[in-house]
Amino acid sequence: MADLLTTAQMRATEAAAIASGTVTGLELMERAGAAVVAAIAAEWPDTAPTRAAVLCGPGNNGGDGFVVARLLQAAGWAVAVFAYAAPERMPADAEVMRARWRALGPVAAFAEFDPAAFDLVIDALFGIGMTRPMPPTPQAEALRARPPRLVAIDLPSGLDADTGSRIEPALSASLTVSFHTAKPGHYLAEGPEACGRLVLADIGLSSSPEIPLPEAAPRAARPLRLIEAPTMPLAKSARAHKYQHGHALILAGGAGKGGAARLASRAALRVGAGLVTLACPQAALAENAARLDAVMVLALADGYSLRGVLGDARLNALLLGPGLGLARARELVPVALASKRPTVLDADALTAFADEPQALFEFLHPATVLTPHPGEFARLFPDIAAKLAAREISKVDATRAAAARAGCTVLLKGADTVIAEASGVASLNAAAYGRAAPWLATAGAGDVLAGLIVGLLARGGAPMQAAETAAFLHVECARAFGPGLIAEDLPEALPGVLCSMAC
Repeated sequence: MADLLTTAQMRATEAAAIASGTVTGLELMERAGAAVVAAIAAEWPDTAPTRAAVLCGPGNNGGDGFVVARLLQAAGWAVAVFAYAAPERMPADAEVMRARWRALGPVAAFAEFDPAAFDLVIDALFGIGMTRPMPPTPQAEALRARPPRLVAIDLPSGLDADTGSRIEPALSASLTVSFHTAKPGHYLAEGPEACGRLVLADIGLSSSPEIPLPEAAPRAARPLRLIEAPTMPLAKSARAHKYQHGHALILAGGAGKGGAARLASRAALRVGAGLVTLACPQAALAENAARLDAVMVLALADGYSLRGVLGDARLNALLLGPGLGLARARELVPVALASKRPTVLDADALTAFADEPQALFEFLHPATVLTPHPGEFARLFPDIAAKLAAREISKVDATRAAAARAGCTVLLKGADTVIAEASGVASLNAAAYGRAAPWLATAGAGDVLAGLIVGLLARGGAPMQAAETAAFLHVECARAFGPGLIAEDLPEALPGVLCSMAC
């Protein structure tokens, strides 16, 4: 998995590289500028050099912009540079780059910039350093209303590098070129929409010394990880039998309410659980049996009955929530959690405790995975959700805080699904850019995700890895099927996805 560095972590990485003597700040700027020009040529290979404006801010991002201006002019572009701030406010390295450009051409004031006069605009205003809104200007409004091709260096101005929130007035790019690693804001919240196409460039920091973390540093201080592949093994041993791949128990609700649990059951079986049993009230048994073949069905009346069923030690992973019903969830969840088996709680199993979240937290154990959507998250963690809504914290920080409070793994759903364990280790499954899967916004998709997680838990996956792998496969199945997807299609797309990884 790739690391996504926050603003502070990226600055520390650059400072450590410079301090080690492996690179200078000026060399990093030259490489960054060259990478931007190369990305422009690759993005629009048939575009002849014409008129380009470079907007340079008061920091090192502006220094990168001056390099881009110089290199674009050398490539035949007619370049005009507009400075957002007075030169005395620039860092030393950026001022050197400004002076190098000044030997070739003038620097005009930002107020003189007219977007309509240019075919290409380079946004080198703030990059990862933006923390407060830009004052509204006619130039920014013109860029927002009728943008030319806009290339952002690091991030479009107005996008928070750590949260993905837009700080209005914010710009949107056709192409964003960032360096060393992507930043959380490229993938979180509004980041993908604002960035256009994202290109990452190696500017020589990969070979620099890693920044050591103090032994006592919390694991939350480590970078957010971007999920790019399954994080647990998916292949099966040729000599294993079904019970060696686990037996998942999925608890369902009453008659007419079993669709969600059936979706989850099929997903659990498709992802490789050796056996899956759906347990429902007697009145719903015939309905579920008529719709399921490889998934076994079991009549289960109440919590007392569940205690008896859990006497079978081969039932090694549990799912409660999809279509379960609130009253049934309140009765069964404590019994299931008391068994200390790996357990996924979704949907009704979360909503049932909305009035008293602490009562749920007292039952939870480290092998539990909570899978709330934003509404369920707000009901369980109202204070954390309020800070997230107010943009005081990022979705990553919110999920980490929730996992620490719950003492287990939390998966907060969305196109930017964040997964965190109680220690603070966090990862991101982003359905963005080339992995965008808007078809997942369909009824039942979350039930399939919960089924994938419990199936992977049954196979022996650790909670964090099962959640990460399930989230990754969930998106890949949607991408494999494409438009027109309904939830029933997701488990059926899974064999092809798994085969593409192993066949």
